[in-house]
Parts: sequence; structure tokens; C-alpha cells
Amino acid sequence: MTVVLPRTATPTSLPRTAVLGVALAALATVVWSGSFVTSRALHDSVPPVQQAFWRWLVALVAVAPFGARQAWRQRKVIRRHLGFVLLASLLGVTVYNTLVNQAGLTTSAANMGMIMAASPVLMAVFERAAGVRPGARRVAGLVVACAGVVLLIGGGAGGARFAAGDLWMVAAACCFGSYSGLLRRKPAELGGTAFLFTVFLVGTALLLPAQGVSVAVQGGFDPTPGTVLPILYVGVASSAVAFFAWNRAIALVGPSRAGVVYYLQPVCVSLLSWAVLGETTGWAQVLCMAMILGGVVLGAGAGARR
Repeated sequence: MTVVLPRTATPTSLPRTAVLGVALAALATVVWSGSFVTSRALHDSVPPVQQAFWRWLVALVAVAPFGARQAWRQRKVIRRHLGFVLLASLLGVTVYNTLVNQAGLTTSAANMGMIMAASPVLMAVFERAAGVRPGARRVAGLVVACAGVVLLIGGGAGGARFAAGDLWMVAAACCFGSYSGLLRRKPAELGGTAFLFTVFLVGTALLLPAQGVSVAVQGGFDPTPGTVLPILYVGVASSAVAFFAWNRAIALVGPSRAGVVYYLQPVCVSLLSWAVLGETTGWAQVLCMAMILGGVVLGAGAGARR
């Protein structure tokens, strides 16, 4: 059984559902923006795989009080859909965040956010493949926002330069877009917190071999406030809170509409990287960000048809 949005709704319930879904997508996007800045800040003190492993271990502990018991009760459902759970864990936990941390070694947080903003295009492709036809307004918003991202990365946005890490971010964007598209197929009988706990558990377990190799080859890191506090932030806020909000947003409004809101990412990341890391943002970047925001406003409230 798959999650399918209802074709009809009362005049009052539909706007409330849309508003809640967009708000949750915006919450996840803003919180995730901080994780790009954190990844960049830790690039010379915590190896990428170890960042990912400890992030998800913290997230697992944070979610356990709410999801462990529910996951145990639904163990038969989880076992029945084990292939789906494994793929979601691999894409959304094990691989995605490791790629982001790897990118943070050689590229700026602003570039990471800009490239990551391309993932909604893949989300829209997945939704279209599932038979959902986006309306003209949503397509227009997607095009406007995507144009802003292209200008930001294309050199006319004052200082956006490609580095080796940008290729890692392209892979991360594809990975996240695939994960978001996959959420459309989440079994309806599998509860949200049970799913989240299971994905975190499986994803962390899949990271164990790489964690062991990283510690053996690169050594551990010093547990100082400068390393522990950022990991706690990405573990609790960027993982437990943001992933729950994003998964719920996908269930309410679908990956295409949530993906339009996700275009806020480069705006948030650029502001945070300027405030925290001192990365500069030029006027050309501000103008492109205005295009992204305009696309979000245009497309987030549009409907879709089957």
C-alpha cells in the first residue's frame, strides 16, 4: 500500500493541509541550512564519515523515546517492507549526509546550499513519474526559482566558484531528491515515528564499517565544545526534528510542492555562512536569491492534478 494524497477535500481542510505542509517544509529547510554551515565549520577537525556517524547516532538516541516502541510494535510491517526501508536508509541517512560532509572539505557552505537547491527538480521528476501533473503556476515557480539557482552558480552571482566539493554536492542533491521521491511510496500502515526510528537505526548500522575504517586510518577527533556542540545540533535539530518535519510535509503536500519551498535553502545558507563563517554575499547573489524567493512564493501555493 502506498501513500496517496486525496483527490478531494473540503474547502476548509485543503488550505489548512497545504499551509501546514509548506510550513513544515520551510522549518526543515531552515534547520537543514545550519547543517551545511556546521559541516563546513568541522571540515578540518572531524572526518566526514565520523561527522555522519555521530550525527545519526545522536539522532537515533533523540528519536528512540518516541519511535522505538512503535517500531517494535510494527516490526512485521517493517519486515514486510524491508527493501523500501533499506533503500530509504541508504539514500537519506548513510550516503546523503556523508556526501555533504565530504563536499564541505573543499567548497564553501554557500556553494553547498546553492547546488543542493537543484534537488527539487529531481523531486518534481519523481512526482511526475508517479502520475501527478503539476499546475502551470507551480511549474512557473519551479522555473523562476531554478533560474535563480543557475545564475547563482553560473558565475554571474559574484564569487560562486566551482571546487571539487561541488561534484560531491551534485551527488548529494541527486541522493536527497531520490529519497524525497521515494517517500511518496512510504507504506501507509508504517507510522511516521516508527519509520524515522527505523531509518535512523538502519542508516547508522550501514555506516558502522566506514566509521571503523575512518577511525583506524584517520584517527578520532578531540571531543571539545567546538566539535561536540555542532554534532549535537545536527543530530537533534537537523536530523530528528528536520527529517520528521520534512517527511510529514511530503505526506501532506507531496515532494514537488515541498521541493519548491526547498529553494529557500541557498538563501538561508548564504545568510548563515555570512553570519557564522564570514563568507561574503554580493549584491548579485542577493538579486538571485530574490528570484528564488519569488519562485517559492509563486509555486508553493499552487495545486497539482492526477
